[in-house]
Amino acid sequence: MKINQEKQSHSKELSQKEEYKKYLEELEDPNYQGGSWALPENPTPLEQAKYEICQKVIRYKRNNKLTTEEFAKKIQLSQAETEDILYYRLEHFTLDRLMDYTNKLFSPCEVKITIKEVDKKIHARAV
Repeated sequence: MKINQEKQSHSKELSQKEEYKKYLEELEDPNYQGGSWALPENPTPLEQAKYEICQKVIRYKRNNKLTTEEFAKKIQLSQAETEDILYYRLEHFTLDRLMDYTNKLFSPCEVKITIKEVDKKIHARAV
């Protein structure tokens, strides 16, 4: 009985490892389309602006309880193009295109640009 339980436990553990490995391979595939993209480690001001606008657009979709299909119709895009916005695929659209889509949701809307200097001094301490 105990040997049988150990075999089941071992095969379950092996199955989970195989499943995890398969999942990692899927994520590493350059053609993987799932999930939201994160900002790069040191985003440019353009990337930050597009990211913030995507956040506002996503909040609008969620607050209005729209499906992706309904939302795509509202901003007059295909579902695939809409998912580029919803998953923060910043390289897939320009800022001016994103503003056109946003204007369809928040018309009239106003965009404010804030330029501020960032302190680039690096504080390091040797121990």
